[in-house]
Amino acid sequence: MINLAIKSWSEPRVPGGLRKLRPTAKSPSPSVLRRLQPSEREQLERLLTEPIECVVDPTFRRSKVWSGVVDTPSPVETLARPPVIEHNPETAPVHRPTEVLSAEAERELFLRFNYGRYRVMRLLRRYHGRRLAITAMRELLRWEGFTQQMRADIIRANTSLVLAMARRSRNSGVELTELVSEGNLALLRCVDKFDAARGFKFSTYACRAILASFSRASAKAARFRSHFPAAYDPAVERSDYLDRKRERIELDCVDELRQILFENTADLSSVERRVLDARFSLDRETGHVTTRRRTLDQVGELLGVSKERVRQIQNQAMHKLRAVLEQRLLAAS
Repeated sequence: MINLAIKSWSEPRVPGGLRKLRPTAKSPSPSVLRRLQPSEREQLERLLTEPIECVVDPTFRRSKVWSGVVDTPSPVETLARPPVIEHNPETAPVHRPTEVLSAEAERELFLRFNYGRYRVMRLLRRYHGRRLAITAMRELLRWEGFTQQMRADIIRANTSLVLAMARRSRNSGVELTELVSEGNLALLRCVDKFDAARGFKFSTYACRAILASFSRASAKAARFRSHFPAAYDPAVERSDYLDRKRERIELDCVDELRQILFENTADLSSVERRVLDARFSLDRETGHVTTRRRTLDQVGELLGVSKERVRQIQNQAMHKLRAVLEQRLLAAS
């Protein structure tokens, strides 16, 4: 644990609070960007476009206090562990001890996290409206990597808090996985806002936000159930309802047409029947398609008439069939 001059917290403190900055620094030249890894380019673009914030502590302005902080082991590596109870490996299951951050280790971890954001913010402010130099770009990425590592350590040390609260929650109608997901998002937001200088534990600060996220998840589930009272079942999903309804209507019309042709209810002449059979290749008894349909020219050659005459006969026959079909459908409805 590094010396951050916070062992007793007895010296007067100047209010720090949450500071925000909207970056205006410009990206380095394309030749410089090509030297970076894709992940580094993406990280740099995010730093130059998204607002950044940090909880400032008065010790951040003392460079001697924070010298070598990047190379110092994280407080997570010195977690306080409860004593291990001896047991017989052959009869008792093995339970790993739960890792808990002490109050002092938690303060230092959050100070490290915010100091990394403070250095990133200071670099971006220094290059206000200017193009980043190569050295500044490298230093910016270095401090951003340090910040992300501290964030990951904080989250890893507190993920059990969300799971424990989700299991004790009495929100009915919400899956445990949904509660854990909402609680983790609230935990991430709390990490960015927490001020360790106020003297209380992070879990105390985060509990209210996590419980509020559970309430929002419960309200969202209640609204969903009010709109969709039945559970979703892919087997009965009918997104193609209109298409299937149209197919049923078409099949009904085809059956009616076959009956009309079979009974000759439309009073079709022999020439009209021959034209329809040749033109659409219909079997007179069943209406099934037997061969490829013929063109008007082919039907005209078969019957010894012109193409235009075949069209006239066909239209006349179709008019008779349509009139009888519409009459039957109206009577059935």
